[in-house]
Amino acid sequence: MIGAHLPMFVREADAAEPASHAGFAPNAFVTIARDGKVTVTVPYTEMGQGTYTSIPMLVAEELEVHPETIAVVAAPPDEQRYGHPLFKLQVTGGSASIRGAWQQMRTAGAAARIMLVQAAAQRWNVSPDTCKAENGQVIHVPTGRKLAYGALADDAAKLPVPQTVTLKKPAEYKVIGKSIRRLDAPSKVNGTAKFGIDAIVPGMKIAAVAACPVFGGKLKSVDDSKALAIKGVRQVVKLDDAVAVVADHNGAAKKGLAALAIQWDEGENANFSNAVWASQLEQALKGKGQIAHHDGDVAKVAPTGAKRIEAVYFAPPLAHTTMEPLNCTVHVHDGSCEVWVGSQAPARAQQFAARALGIPVEKVTVNNFLIGGGFGRKLEADWVEQAARIGAQVKGPVKVIWSREEDIQHDYYKPFFRDEFSGALDKDGKLIAFSHRFAGSAVITRYASVWVKDIDGDAVESAETPYDIPNRHVEFVPSEPPKGLSTGNWRGVGPTHNVFVTEGFIDELANAAGKDPVAFRRGMLGKDARALAVLNLAAEKAGWGKKLPAGSGMGVCVANAWGAYIATVAEVSVSKDGQLAVKRLVTAVDCGQPINPDGVITQMQGGQVYGLTALLYGRITIDKGRVMQSNFHDYQALRINEMPAMDVHLVPSQADPGGTGEVGTIVVAPAVLNAVHAATGKRFRTYPLDADSLKSA
Repeated sequence: MIGAHLPMFVREADAAEPASHAGFAPNAFVTIARDGKVTVTVPYTEMGQGTYTSIPMLVAEELEVHPETIAVVAAPPDEQRYGHPLFKLQVTGGSASIRGAWQQMRTAGAAARIMLVQAAAQRWNVSPDTCKAENGQVIHVPTGRKLAYGALADDAAKLPVPQTVTLKKPAEYKVIGKSIRRLDAPSKVNGTAKFGIDAIVPGMKIAAVAACPVFGGKLKSVDDSKALAIKGVRQVVKLDDAVAVVADHNGAAKKGLAALAIQWDEGENANFSNAVWASQLEQALKGKGQIAHHDGDVAKVAPTGAKRIEAVYFAPPLAHTTMEPLNCTVHVHDGSCEVWVGSQAPARAQQFAARALGIPVEKVTVNNFLIGGGFGRKLEADWVEQAARIGAQVKGPVKVIWSREEDIQHDYYKPFFRDEFSGALDKDGKLIAFSHRFAGSAVITRYASVWVKDIDGDAVESAETPYDIPNRHVEFVPSEPPKGLSTGNWRGVGPTHNVFVTEGFIDELANAAGKDPVAFRRGMLGKDARALAVLNLAAEKAGWGKKLPAGSGMGVCVANAWGAYIATVAEVSVSKDGQLAVKRLVTAVDCGQPINPDGVITQMQGGQVYGLTALLYGRITIDKGRVMQSNFHDYQALRINEMPAMDVHLVPSQADPGGTGEVGTIVVAPAVLNAVHAATGKRFRTYPLDADSLKSA
């Protein structure tokens, strides 16, 4: 097994040894060494969401050990052993790590426990029914005899692995549902945690890279004489669409890159812009698309005297801007390649590196590290492929680091969407028809076509809303930007886009019906108890309906996505000069059985910071085929002084866990924009917001 050891999870003197050296390895996930050390191989990448805490908790629950005693290693690329049970690919995304691990990792822990108990029973010549596992040891209940797991490792390894196991019932949980400290927190505070960018390989050089600024463009020529004259610069590597400067250290590499005289062949996208993209989406909606939902007959409700409301929304393209910029260290030699990287899809990284070098996949070794932010960007492997192409021309290992400018201007952007809505209200203000047609990228169709049958399920998730509407039509028209402009997962795709536009339009319908937005939604949730429960809880905790000062307002959003239900109430104020202050976000979430409740709360908070950043500052402007934003001065992040108060409330549940990595993000834009409407009377159907627009409100 090839695994990146993450020493932050165990005492330095107790560094976890590879699974192949363990005394007992009943499955691909759990190993117990002869000294009793328990190691869990986690198939899902840690990128801040708490995977390396919550997943060991699942094993610990069934194995009867304390989570703090478990060492963690990252799974190597191996889609057969470590592919996600839902996706059949080795990926961390889609708010699906706990959903995939829920049965998988508990079963792994339970199987190991059963075998250890059986080994102890055989040694004592007693029935396994008279023994129990507790705190990393097996106890013979009648006599009080005890054997530590390590002492039983060799004997347990000789036993057959049970084909079926009985898992604990919720009333028996000792670990699941209890808040514990993040196991990786100390190392991230003291700086010992190892991220991809921290990889150090003897003899390693550093490369700075620049790709053609126009999407799909090529390298025409480069004068590298001045760059090669800079102290520390070793060579200049030319690719078909990029150029890299390889140097002894990052400073020299960046100076060398700045000294290059590059001429680009801008290609056929040199006149592409946001306006052209928007026009393409509008044109696409004149055609037919993929039907996601169809009930009743939306078109025939008009003759009944219904009041019809129409609106067009736009969900803008966005960049990821992870705190750890894209980086990859490679060593290409002797027909093989070793890779050091932080990837959400290590097997994909392995495959792309092999493809770039024209070598078998098994000749590529991937060491996967912690990730300093992923958000879907690091599900891709374009930068790994590029690093392999550069490494093929460099003698010895080389670390390729993208600048923030490269990162923002060559992203796999959140897709641009155009959404056309129509709704009808009867004489009593009841919503009797809802039509939602939209055009944009089919990201999953591009990323993993094997997941798609008749329709891109991710693109349409949450587009139909959780509400009970008798006549409903939802239709998706795939429309891709020109080749070279890449779109991808951005803390989700479908729900991140669909919840924003649908919940904005639902609010418009409530306004047209003359009804309170919470009451309007509540009246359509009689068949969805979980959605109704989060709405009621969020409204109660926020004090919905309380009197607010002039220029202030509350807005609400309800969503179900990735197996979780969420409602958020935003409270805002808008000054006369157009300054928006988001005062408070109150959230209720039902994610099924929470594993680490404190982890769920921090996921909600982090997701809402990300969503609020996008709402206030997420502007990607494309002009002449290139992105005009370049760094945090013109693609801002939320500052600490802008943080609203955040209250998160969990609905108790014993249902199977849903995902929490992205639901916090999806509710922010609609809740805040609905609150802005309540405060100003002006409806915004896209973002980011700006002071001039708010001032006019």
